[in-house]
Amino acid sequence: MTRYLILLSCLGAISGSPPSYVVHNDMLTERIIGGQEAQRNSWKWQVSLQMADAYYPEYFDHICGGTLISTNWVMTAAHCLQMPIEVNYRVALGEHNLFELDGTEYFVGVDRIFIHEDWDPTDLGNGNDIALLHLSEPAYGNGFVEIGNLPPEGDILPNNYPCYVTGWGLTSVGGSIPARLQEAMLPVVDHAICSENDWWGSQAKENMVCAGGDGVRAGCSGDSGGPLQCYRDGLWQIHGIVSFGIVPYCNTYQKPTVFTRVSAYISWLYNTMKNNGGY
Repeated sequence: MTRYLILLSCLGAISGSPPSYVVHNDMLTERIIGGQEAQRNSWKWQVSLQMADAYYPEYFDHICGGTLISTNWVMTAAHCLQMPIEVNYRVALGEHNLFELDGTEYFVGVDRIFIHEDWDPTDLGNGNDIALLHLSEPAYGNGFVEIGNLPPEGDILPNNYPCYVTGWGLTSVGGSIPARLQEAMLPVVDHAICSENDWWGSQAKENMVCAGGDGVRAGCSGDSGGPLQCYRDGLWQIHGIVSFGIVPYCNTYQKPTVFTRVSAYISWLYNTMKNNGGY
């Protein structure tokens, strides 16, 4: 694999309680690269996947995004979970500002993890970067949390189809994670184009979705595991899971953000849920 690939996960300190430092006004201008702050609680299935701090276990670090796909399950990227077995994970639902208590969020622990059996952390180009998290308690609707819709099995989006990536990933190279959820519209780049040599070449597989590549808008570190959502057939559907991009700049021309294509894994998702406690 080329040394320029990077998984789009990160660590950034947050907690369930307001931290002692002040969020400065310049946080208001921070973006997913080329994007903007999302309208508060507009993407109600988006979650923040968090890990307990090794030294202060009452505090949690945002490491990745994720999508609530049933009351008991969150979908994310496999590479977000390459941590020691004793790590304590939780998800934040109804979240918008990571550094403040908005009054809309709540937190649920993760008691089981299921990583796709063909995921190979040494070979990003193989795909299968998908995992399921079983929640220790069922998620509930509070007006700010909803279940994301999965696409039909095998559905392929046409070239240039408008979709949105959301997350708390870096807004600039070498920067810090933003306080508030960000969004960017990324048009789909179909496989025939994305797999051309001057795009992603052979690293773009048919079980992936490419989106972006205009040199302006992109997902970046910290967005991993989060959704690519597209309005299709009258509703928002989760067509992708943020997987990888390129360094040193996430918004490199003709190197679009690469997502796990959810429609290629519908059977795996439903079978895993069904065989491990149900939906």
